[in-house]
Amino acid sequence: MPELMRLILTRHEPIRGVPEHLKSALGAAASMLMIGALAEVTGLPLLVAPLGATAVILFGYPGSALAQPINIFGSYFVATIIGVAVALFFGDVWWASAGAVGLTLFLMQTLRITHPPAGAIPVLASAMHEDSTRLFITLLVGCLGILVMAIIVHGLPPRRRYPAPKPGIPVQTPVLEESRMSEPAAFDRP
Repeated sequence: MPELMRLILTRHEPIRGVPEHLKSALGAAASMLMIGALAEVTGLPLLVAPLGATAVILFGYPGSALAQPINIFGSYFVATIIGVAVALFFGDVWWASAGAVGLTLFLMQTLRITHPPAGAIPVLASAMHEDSTRLFITLLVGCLGILVMAIIVHGLPPRRRYPAPKPGIPVQTPVLEESRMSEPAAFDRP
């Protein structure tokens, strides 16, 4: 096989068991069901596409820096401010949305709060620029709901540490064995 083809086809994700995949999938679906029910009760459009991508990261890769609470809340906040400001100043213009996405990425990386799904918010804000307060509330409620669900789901077997206890842990947190729950994990030891 040619080297380029081998590089393109090489998978980089760790191998995990079916129970972990099933728990991740059920957690993501449950969080979207909860947000959908909240949307029904409140009348807010809570089922925005970026929150679905947030659920994939949060339930599939809880140890990732991109899945930590500060990254989720901080990136959505920055993206919403930039998106709304650009939409108010330039209106619904595609090139302004493109610049807003670039500026959002720059600030997320500079502030070390990157969460990729938030990159879609400036595009969404250009379509909702008349209703910026609703966008802030929608994202705040949606993020809180997903975060609460993630804390609950990651506490169920096979357990994972979430939020991550400190920076620099592996991208995929180790499964915590029931007998070792009170014992610090390898990445917690000095």
